[in-house]
Amino acid sequence: MLYRENGQFKTSYSADSQIFPIRQDAIFILLLLALAFVGVPLLASEYLFRAILIPFLILGLAALGLNVLVGYCGQISLGTGAFMAVGAYAAYNFHVRLEGLPLILSLLGGGFCATVVGVFFGIPSLRIRGLYLAVATLAAQFFCDWAFLRIKWFTHDSTSGNVSVSDLQVFGLPIESPVQKYLFCLSILVLFALLTKNLVRSAVGREWMAMRDMDVAASVIGIRPVYAKLSAFAVSSFIVGVAGALWGFVHLGSWEPAAFSIDRSFQLLFMVIIGGLGSISGAFFGAAFIIVLPILLNQIPHWLGIPLGTETAAHLEFMIFGALIVFFLIVEPHGIARLWATAKEKLRLWPFPH
Repeated sequence: MLYRENGQFKTSYSADSQIFPIRQDAIFILLLLALAFVGVPLLASEYLFRAILIPFLILGLAALGLNVLVGYCGQISLGTGAFMAVGAYAAYNFHVRLEGLPLILSLLGGGFCATVVGVFFGIPSLRIRGLYLAVATLAAQFFCDWAFLRIKWFTHDSTSGNVSVSDLQVFGLPIESPVQKYLFCLSILVLFALLTKNLVRSAVGREWMAMRDMDVAASVIGIRPVYAKLSAFAVSSFIVGVAGALWGFVHLGSWEPAAFSIDRSFQLLFMVIIGGLGSISGAFFGAAFIIVLPILLNQIPHWLGIPLGTETAAHLEFMIFGALIVFFLIVEPHGIARLWATAKEKLRLWPFPH
């Protein structure tokens, strides 16, 4: 009864095409944002910030960027970890070589460098697709791992490839405590989610989805594959690069190339598949699932009094991930986001049959 559109009349095209056409959705999002910005900083513990909330926000941002490419444009990528590394190391170089440069500009500079690299490795998408494109983007992962380990200029002459940052400030305000880091990451995530949501609803987003659904037909009706595919790589790499910079600067503080290994690329791809391809909310559902599941696997056996070693829990985690990916690919290819949308549709018609 609460989730109905009764009495909500649309009298203009802009009102009918707004992001949240149902008033209850807009109210829910506003309450969720109020809880995230006000309630969580007052209630959450330091462990919750460091172990769950901050990684969730940053990986959710990276999954959002990957979803633009994979979910909306249909271009497979296994080099997301490499683009995160480019963003992190580029932002680090901006930060240490241009003294006095604001942190925001360093992060955006890292995103811009990731865009350049992403577009370069996206050029093969103009001629190849599917598994061949995945292998081409995988080359970016191996190349970046080699570059950041062997070329000392990228790491400011560090012999091990390890770099670190400290004394972060934004507009004169320190970003040191877990609450400050959480609010900073949350603000960036909300801003990028809003921009991405509007972008995928624009003409550019419709071109991406046309290329994803049937690229030959899209070319016939006048959509340029070069522009559509490379713009998707550019936007995706920029968001992923900013996420990589946040992962290094805010979450880790000190990192090496192994922090952005191929495991990170697969982890983000799992988030998109489980959360929901072609869905903004799917990136967040997937990130929450991937972050919370290992913690639950470590805690539930202790709660039940079942002895379970760390190595066994790690293997169990991979087994569950694999089973869930197969399940969602077969039963619900659009992931948790589609299940959530289906539940809302049923709630709109309740108690009548659907």
